Amino acid sequence: MSRVEIAPEVGDDFERIFDHLAQYDADNAAARIRDIIQAFNVLESNPLIGRPAPGNKRELIIGRRSRGYVALYRHVAEIDTVFILALRSQREAGYRRS
Repeated sequence: MSRVEIAPEVGDDFERIFDHLAQYDADNAAARIRDIIQAFNVLESNPLIGRPAPGNKRELIIGRRSRGYVALYRHVAEIDTVFILALRSQREAGYRRS
């Protein structure tokens, strides 16, 4: 089982997403954030499940349409650890940081 680590900067991504959800009166914004975090659990047993991304990274697709998000991550096989690097809505053009 791989270990999953979330970079501190991802907290800013969660805050941005939560603020957006709250602003537009999305139902259960906190529950949607919890669902995103729970989706990271799949990486424990399937660290290469995400689609390939530039820079030896991968993208985990979470949900669909208005409830869809993309998590950028890197799996370091030598230490069997997945590092979640960034998170964005599927409707956003790109990540806030590279």
